[in-house]
Amino acid sequence: MPERLRTIASRLREFVGNRRRAPRRRVRLAVFVSLLDPAPGQPPAGGVAGHTRDVSGDGLGVILPAIHLGGRYLVGEGVPLRVTLKLGEQSARLYGTPVRYERLEEGQEGQTSPAFLLGIRLHEDGDRALLTEYLKGLK
Repeated sequence: MPERLRTIASRLREFVGNRRRAPRRRVRLAVFVSLLDPAPGQPPAGGVAGHTRDVSGDGLGVILPAIHLGGRYLVGEGVPLRVTLKLGEQSARLYGTPVRYERLEEGQEGQTSPAFLLGIRLHEDGDRALLTEYLKGLK
């Protein structure tokens, strides 16, 4: 049921308006998402590769094939994530927290197989300056 509510909220945002502070730029960039801190007593879970749907100075919309890594979910409340974003010739290492997710069915967002749209709120640390410069170049 919570997943259905997130989907409804997402659709309402399209019609009612977008309350986001930073403007989103629709751009497809390669991304690699991993858990920042592995579970105690377990080896690092690796990560999952995907691409962005949109990018802003405050957050990312990322499309990933899975939200489960090594027995842990990427979308838990307060789960710290490490995000490596390919910005042309450079890579930016960013840190953030998931704020929402939505399951995408085949055909949604151009997907050829089921995937997940993950909203990530970025923290202040990391290579935010690289991201800011990249976004300025898109205007």
